[in-house]
Order: sequence, then C-alpha cells, then structure tokens
Amino acid sequence: MSNERSMTRAAEIVVPQGMDEQAARDDYGSPAHVQRLAEHVRALLEELRLDFGDPNLRDTDQRVAKMYLEMFHGLREGARPRITTFPNEENYRAMVMERDIPFYSMCSHHLVPFYGHAHIAYVPGDRIVGLSKLPRILEFYAKRPQLQERLTEQVVTFLEEELEPLGAMVVIQARHLCVEMRGVKKAGAQTVTSAIRGIFHERPIREEFLDLLRKA
Repeated sequence: MSNERSMTRAAEIVVPQGMDEQAARDDYGSPAHVQRLAEHVRALLEELRLDFGDPNLRDTDQRVAKMYLEMFHGLREGARPRITTFPNEENYRAMVMERDIPFYSMCSHHLVPFYGHAHIAYVPGDRIVGLSKLPRILEFYAKRPQLQERLTEQVVTFLEEELEPLGAMVVIQARHLCVEMRGVKKAGAQTVTSAIRGIFHERPIREEFLDLLRKA
C-alpha cells in the first residue's frame, strides 16, 4: 500500500479467523463481544496490581469495554461514510465553509484522547452536500484510532472524491493528551494541521479561508 493510500484509508475492523465479514460486523458491540473485551480490560487492570476490593473499580472492566466501543464506533461503519450529495442547481461557485466543528478522537499511538475543532470549506463544482454532513464526515473518521494528520487528509480527500469540487480545504486544531499528560507534559499545546485541494492552492482563495477563520 502506498503512503498516500495509507494516509487516506480509514481503519476498519479486522475479521477474526473463522468468521465472515458480515458475522464480524454483527458480533461487534454484541453482549458477547462486550464481555470478551471486559475480560481483557480486567486482565490489564490485574497486571497493574489494582485493588478490586475498591468499590470504585467494580464493573470498571465493563464500563471501559463499552466506552471503547462507543469511541471506535466508526470501525463498524466501514472505510467510507455514506453521504448523499445533490446537484448544484443554483450553480453556486463561492466558498462554503463550516468552522469550529468540535470533535473527539483517540490517538493510535497511546489510545488516549485528542480533541479540538475542525474548519472545513469547499468551492462547489457540479455537486453539493448538506451542511449537517460536514460534521458527520469529520465524526465518521474521528471515531476510530486516529492520527490528526491522517484525519485531516481523510476529510479533504473524501470531499474531493465525492463532490469533485473546484477546491477544498480542511484545518484542524487539537490538543493531545499524549502530549499534555505524559512525556513532555506541555499542557495547553495545540497541534494545527491543514490539507488543501484544487483552487485553494491559489493564494487569494486560501487567504479568504484564513480571513474567515480570524473573524470571531
């Protein structure tokens, strides 16, 4: 797999040996699946020498199992979001931008959260998408083990492939708890990533995008 493809391809569930893909998707999140996950969580907690006599740890294994299934629900949905697009009957050719879209994701490297806001814009070609779908696309790709750089590329690539716009641009600003809680422990540090397609490579269009970001 090329680096470009691996950057934009979303992580999916791995089909266990002896199970077909549909059975694996049906099993994902089932009570039996939750129980198997909880057993692994409990084994981890036991290796950490935690005291299971503490009432606060009662059922923690179950809660953690359910939490990860919720945080990674994008895995069950597949590699691409299912989004309906519409003909651009108004022939609109100016920028469409949705800014300050909140998101939460989990770092692939340490499985701790990173979170922040995304700013998504495109200049329509022949097709458009409902405004509510831009956060939906972001959410789809965020709800799986993720890297901020990859998340940024996946969102802009999806817009490019599905809408064939004149251009698209995505900027993500996020705080990473793997930076703030461990390692260098730099509380409040923000990571900013961007991905650009089409006419957003032209400075006036890009400046319009950035000017809209600067306005409160």
